[in-house]
Amino acid sequence: MKDKALAAVWLGVCVAATPAFAQEPKVTNQGITPTEIVLGTHQDLSGPIKTWGVPVANGQKLAVEQINAAGGINGRKLRLIIEDSAYDPKKAVLASQKLVEKDKIFAMVGPMGSPTVLAAQDILLDAGVLQLFPLTAAEFTYKMDPKKPQERLKFSNLLPYVESTRAAIKYMVNFKHPQKPCIMYQDDEYGKNVYDGFTQQLEAEKLKPASITTYKRGASDFSAQVAKMKADGCDLVVLGTILRETIGAMNEAKKLGWNVTFLGATPTNIPDTITLGKDVVEGLYAAGAFETPYADTAKGKVKEWVEAYKKMFGTDANTQSVIGYNSIMTFAHFAKLAGKDLTGQKVLAAFESGDPFNDIFNSPPSKFSKTNHLANTITQVQQVQKGRWVVIKEGLSF
Repeated sequence: MKDKALAAVWLGVCVAATPAFAQEPKVTNQGITPTEIVLGTHQDLSGPIKTWGVPVANGQKLAVEQINAAGGINGRKLRLIIEDSAYDPKKAVLASQKLVEKDKIFAMVGPMGSPTVLAAQDILLDAGVLQLFPLTAAEFTYKMDPKKPQERLKFSNLLPYVESTRAAIKYMVNFKHPQKPCIMYQDDEYGKNVYDGFTQQLEAEKLKPASITTYKRGASDFSAQVAKMKADGCDLVVLGTILRETIGAMNEAKKLGWNVTFLGATPTNIPDTITLGKDVVEGLYAAGAFETPYADTAKGKVKEWVEAYKKMFGTDANTQSVIGYNSIMTFAHFAKLAGKDLTGQKVLAAFESGDPFNDIFNSPPSKFSKTNHLANTITQVQQVQKGRWVVIKEGLSF
């Protein structure tokens, strides 16, 4: 049964094994000189999810500094150019055009957001620029059309929303036994992926949704959605939300005296949800990939990293900064593997070699092949307990 489930998940990726992929993609060599490798990214530094974008960018900066201080990658230093998209697809397109055409980046690493990444993706692929580890777990970031060899330039190392949502819901169904599950999700590519995971797992569990509600990106009032879900008798609410929407929905439930179980998708699983939501989000469950690096409990290399982050930025590291840091460190691992005579084709071959990257945070290894550009699907379920994210169950997968 487990083998069948795994096979179903990888179907879309493994289609790429067809003979059509015998044609090699065009990979640029721009941005590679004898002394440096130029990377680019676009983050939300001023818009609605800057609580994600700023620490992600900080994590990337720390990784670049540490790599360069250690001598770079086979003698080449990294240069990272960061643009602000403000979580606006139009700005993301303009930023990507600048990075590719003016700054001559070799790879786009860790760009932010489902709608923003999707809007700019073809600019990168058409130019032969690698799209690495976007800050979105939407399926378009790793699924490949065998008729489009340029799609082999896409790689993802985040938990996919569909599979992580399914794994978390499966656990919650066995744990809480809900009979009337519901969902509130953002009406865009990100939310649609969470919704797909929700509907697919409910079908597997032979359950029907009691209520389905959406909201537009940037919305701040969720009273109508929450009132509807309460009236529909929901006993498990899945949230395809990010930060303020998570807090807003749970706050509305509290106003109504509605004590329902909330389960968030992976973007809700960040310390800011607790910092800003306080007691409103106590008890929230969420899917996640790794434990939050709290300064007073971190040990070994993670403790050293937390201290280095605090020294560099004057603020505590968080989940988002881990993801940003890992995006650069993962690139560095495979670029080093590609050797001193660096070319775009050699970097692509290194990524597809099957050699695993292991981070310092005890995350599952990031491992890719020619037909699989998604690092892993191993999920945790965590809960907010006394103001901290606590791992409830780990090692879940689809």
